[in-house]
Amino acid sequence: MEKKPTRERILDAAHALWTTVGLARTTTKEIARGAGCSEAALYKYFAGKEELFVAVLSERLPRLAPLLDTLAADPGERTVEENLTEIARRAALFYAESFPIAASLFAETRLKARHDAALRRLDAGPHRLLESLDAYLRAEQAAGRLHPGADTFAAASLLLGACAQRAFAYDAKVGKEPPQDVDTFAASLARTLMAGIAVRK
Repeated sequence: MEKKPTRERILDAAHALWTTVGLARTTTKEIARGAGCSEAALYKYFAGKEELFVAVLSERLPRLAPLLDTLAADPGERTVEENLTEIARRAALFYAESFPIAASLFAETRLKARHDAALRRLDAGPHRLLESLDAYLRAEQAAGRLHPGADTFAAASLLLGACAQRAFAYDAKVGKEPPQDVDTFAASLARTLMAGIAVRK
């Protein structure tokens, strides 16, 4: 079996370590060892853990950001509710996987401050998803498919906030399953949100 390219192995190793050990407690040396390469090789592809973190989120977790960017540019043929259902489904899966990775940062204030500063330099961070969803909803509003008075930023915050809260409340370590499977949750969330922002007939 052909060996994966070094960059792919680094992403795989970082993802595996961060989901088990956590972001804060994993060093680049350990990631390089897991990838079967030198630490110097890791730094050929990534400037540091923060850049690697952004790459793992975008390339190893459910692809939420590309979906939001695509829909903001072209909402497509599906209804707004169908689009919101797919967004909610991916967001729920994305937060369920990313929450355990990033949670360890909150226990170390100085490390989190450095991490946040690096994300600002990379123009990355959790606010990007919120802004992208807001942009999609504004595009739907401009197309006349949402109520003209709907607060799109509030709607985006409600949808993503609910998905993040689901991940927080039913983190795998708690051992309790959510009351709804992810597909049912996503459809119910989209339907409920649409009751407040749909065009009123």
